[in-house]
Parts: sequence; structure tokens; C-alpha cells
Amino acid sequence: MALSCSRLRSRLSLIRLSGLNTNRITNGFYLQELSCQSRSVSKMLPLCRHYTSSKVRRSIGRYVSSRLQWANAKYEGFLKRRFPRFFLLYHTFMEGFKMLFQDARDVRRIKTKMLVDRVKFQDLNYREMEKLRQFRKDLIKAIPLVIICIPPFANYIVFVLMYFFPRQLLIPHFWTHRQQLEFRRLYHSHRAQQHQPVLKELEYTSHQVKNGHLQSLLKNLCAKVQSGGNPKVSEILAVRSLFSGAPLAINTLNNNHMRYISPLLFLTPRLPGFLIGRRLNSHALELFQLDRALSRLGPHQLSESELKQACYVRGINADSLGTNQSREWLSQWLQVSSALKESEVSLLLHCIVLLSANYPGASSHH
Repeated sequence: MALSCSRLRSRLSLIRLSGLNTNRITNGFYLQELSCQSRSVSKMLPLCRHYTSSKVRRSIGRYVSSRLQWANAKYEGFLKRRFPRFFLLYHTFMEGFKMLFQDARDVRRIKTKMLVDRVKFQDLNYREMEKLRQFRKDLIKAIPLVIICIPPFANYIVFVLMYFFPRQLLIPHFWTHRQQLEFRRLYHSHRAQQHQPVLKELEYTSHQVKNGHLQSLLKNLCAKVQSGGNPKVSEILAVRSLFSGAPLAINTLNNNHMRYISPLLFLTPRLPGFLIGRRLNSHALELFQLDRALSRLGPHQLSESELKQACYVRGINADSLGTNQSREWLSQWLQVSSALKESEVSLLLHCIVLLSANYPGASSHH
């Protein structure tokens, strides 16, 4: 009896121990599962917060942008009703900044293309070349204005100066359409004042030509233009060999001759002779490369504004010309340019006078 009781007690103790062990194992698995779930939840919470905050930021940004646009529209409407002249100035400035920023993005894209793809300037298409040329010119003009803005509170003075002297201080982005026509006509009249001095220098230099036949052709060409005639392409190309060496190549022209040519390209003549020669040569080569690119594109592919700008750069103010007249003149210019060698670019600079001085409808009084 005592033996059976002791066996019973031992069995009961074993059952208790096994129950305890089972509870520990079960509790262990349960706690481990809870910890895993809590870790996964803790990982997901930042993601939820991130997505929620980004959506909130976007919605706030859209709301702020819409409110700013609404306020800007109200402000512009107020200016247009109460101060129409100031509104025109304000609107021109805002549109000008948009165009300027767009040009800056385009120039950055072109420069990146040249750097990454190792594309040279002369291998760019015409519009890319023209964009770089015009942006560089505008940037040079804008530098003095930026320097004036540096001192504190100087921007108020600058604004007044810009209002009263837009031609001298502003780039074309910030001109009204009326100002663009007016200033272009004025600049062209200044350029046209150099026609006769350049022709006289050319005629004077013709006496230094040793070849009698070429000398006679050059004199006749000058006389025809001075008497109001328009030379043919063949008459100009007949003397092209004279412009590849002395005395009519750019680096052999006398200082007065170079100073008369400089305003044709809107360059200052108030520099030492050797600097004027370098600038003329650089601009002549650039114009030569632009002509090559334009010939590849074809003048008929240009828009009306691009056509007028191309004519203006090469010597005529096409604002008073029809599209067909402008395209005809530009085609004539390209006939001359495409027949020239790089060493004969001096003739290209003289064509600014030879081809434009007497062209119908494009004289300086228009």
C-alpha cells in the first residue's frame, strides 16, 4: 500500500513538471510572435508617416500655389485697371524673365551636349548656334547692370534707370514690341552711317592691289554701290581672292578701316587696333559658321521672327520688308557666303555694306 502511494505521488509530480514545461514553451512561442509583430509594425509606422506627410506636403503646396496664382491674377487686374502704363512695364518684365530663364535652360542643355557628346560649335545646328551667340551677347550687356545692383538698396535706383534708359540698360527680353522696332531701327541707322566710310576705305585700298584686272573689278564694284546700285553675286565673288591676303584680309586692314567695320557688327571701335582685329576675326568666323549651319537648314525653314533676326545680323533691317523679300535677300547672302573659304571671311564683313547699302525697302530711313 505504501509502495503504491509513493508511485502515485511520483507520477503526479511528473505530470506537473511536464505541464509547466509545456506552458513555458507555449508562452515562449507566443511572446516571440508578439515581438516579431511589434517589430514589423514599428517598421511600417515610419513608412506610413512618410507617405502621409508627403501627401500632406503636396496638397499644401498645391493649395499655396493656387492661392499665389489667384493673388497674382488679382494684383495684375488691379494694375491693369488703375495703372495701365505701369502694368505694361510689369507684364513686359515678367515675360522677359520667363524668356530669359528659358534661354538659360536651353544654353545649359546645349553646353551639356557639347561637353558630353564632344560636339564642336561648328557642328551644332543653326538654332543652337544662334541661341549661344545671342545669349552671350545679352549676358555681356547685362553684366554692368548686375554690378550696379550689388550695393544695398541700389536696386531701387536701378529700377528707375531701367525705366528711363531701357535701350542702354536692358536686353531685348525686357523691351516691349514697340521698343524692339524703335531700337532696332535706331541701331540700324547708326550702322548705316558706316556704309560710305567703309566703301571709301575699300576704294582707297584698291589702289594697293597689284593685279590690274582685279583692281579694276574692285573699283567698279565700289563705284556701283556708291552710285546706288546693287551688285550681283557674281560681281562680288569675282574679287574674293583679294580678301584672303594683303591688303584686304582682316589682319592686314589699317586701323581706320577696321574701326569703320566694327559698328557694322555692333562692336565698339574705341579699342586698340590689335584688339579690334581679333574681335573682327572672331565675329567673322562665327558668322561664317552660322551661314554654313543656316545653309544646311535652309532659309525657308525659318520662322518670320527668325528670318528678320538673321537679316538684321547680316546687315538689313527687315521690319519694313515682306517675308519673300527678306528670304530673297538672305538667299543671296548665302550664295556669297557658301562660295567663300574661311580665309576669305573679310569679304563677308564687307558684304554687310555691299549687299545691304542700297537694297530696296531696307535703307536706314525706314
